[in-house]
Parts: sequence; structure tokens; C-alpha cells
Amino acid sequence: MLSEGEPAPDFELPNQDGDVVSLSEHAGQYVVVYFYPRADTPGCTTEACSFRDRWSDYEARDVPVFGISDDPVEDLKDFARKYDLPFDLLSDDGGEVATTYDSYGEREIMGDVMDVTFRNTYVVGPDGDIVAAFEGVDPEEHADEVLAVID
Repeated sequence: MLSEGEPAPDFELPNQDGDVVSLSEHAGQYVVVYFYPRADTPGCTTEACSFRDRWSDYEARDVPVFGISDDPVEDLKDFARKYDLPFDLLSDDGGEVATTYDSYGEREIMGDVMDVTFRNTYVVGPDGDIVAAFEGVDPEEHADEVLAVID
């Protein structure tokens, strides 16, 4: 897991609409970068909806939120539409960006070992450094926890 004070690795990834989004285009702002295993699964839906439900608070603070998984763009588009998610979901096919954030690797799931995105979150400060890192978060309470750090 990356630590507070380290520079956040820049990235360019397609969002749910196929538009390329980069971290560097948000220099000077706080940015939430959260990694999650799979779109439209119970825990990931709970986490995404918690950010959605607090979206007005993030918007009021001018804080973009990026949800990153290794799902294809088409799956992200369906997920965003189904749950009316107002923030960018980014497709990290192959897990390259998640790997640079120490948020990708092997896990055993139902007896099978597979590469997955880990449920970790980073708050990136206006200077591009990580100001908070959360490992293995509670999907239900996490949006509130992140807002507390930003405030």
C-alpha cells in the first residue's frame, strides 16, 4: 500500500463513456481514487452508492471521485447507468494502474486463485501527494470516512 506523503502515480484511463481521464488534469484539487473489485457486485455497489449518496458534499468541496476496477468500459457504463452514479468509473483493464497503487494482485475466491483489484482508497492532495490511504475499507461507511479526511 502506498503511504501518506508519497506522490500519487499519474494515470490516464477511459471512463464509463470511453473518454480518457487523467489524475494530472485535477492538479490543485483534492481527488478521491478508490479501487474496487467488480462492478455490480454487492460490496462494490454499496460502496459506489455511498459515494453517490454523498455526491453533493463532494461536489460542494470540488472533489472529483474516481472509482477504478479492471472491468471493461461497457460493464462500467451499465453499472453507472443502473445506479445513477454521477462520478467517473475508470477501466483499468489488466490492472496496471491498480498495480502502481499496490491495489492489484492474486486472491483466492471460492477456491480459485485470480488477479483482482483490491478495495483500497487514496485521497490525493492538491500538490499531487497522497494525504490518506485506506486499505480493505468498509463499503457502507467509506464515503463519510473519506469526507472527514478532506474536511
